[in-house]
Amino acid sequence: MLSPNTGLRSLSSPYPDPGARMTTVLPSLALALLCLLRAGAEVPVQLDFNMGKFAGRWHIAAAISNCPVFLSMKDKMKSSIATISFTPEGHLAMEAIFPLPEECKKVKLLFQKSAQAGHYTSTENQEKTDLRVMETDYQHYAIVYTLRDRGQQPSTMLQLYTRKQDVSPQLLQKFKELSHSVGLTEDMLAILPQSDQCTKALA
Repeated sequence: MLSPNTGLRSLSSPYPDPGARMTTVLPSLALALLCLLRAGAEVPVQLDFNMGKFAGRWHIAAAISNCPVFLSMKDKMKSSIATISFTPEGHLAMEAIFPLPEECKKVKLLFQKSAQAGHYTSTENQEKTDLRVMETDYQHYAIVYTLRDRGQQPSTMLQLYTRKQDVSPQLLQKFKELSHSVGLTEDMLAILPQSDQCTKALA
């Protein structure tokens, strides 16, 4: 778990960017820090968000985004794992692990709390990042919205977190409906195959 005083770090993406030089890009599956919603849109946050219930291990079972990096590699992605914790100050710390062909890639992120429970932000090198837990029942699923403003064309991502790797058709339909509400379309969707490749790396 990250310490309360740990700062955000730029992390190099393990994936190539076919169209542009991006030397500090996170893997698109992670907490979707690559992606941002267009300015001015209101994104809901889970009512009465409970940090203690939300903490723990989640599988990232599906993701949808208009981010070019994500779209270029979404067909090659597998389900990854994110472990959520909170600092004593209430900031959100995430450790994510991604199955790659040659390794299990780990990243660590820290989001600052905002005035609204369930809404977290970060700013680094003039890049603003936003994370919101749109909806969750804590025991089975969460739908997490993240956005990033790099001073150019903004992009947006939704991720479907599940406590177990399996996803019901009803839950997937809910995820699609919420993605439509933030302007995303189903051709941007990746349903991520289950993978136990990195389970041992969590120890």
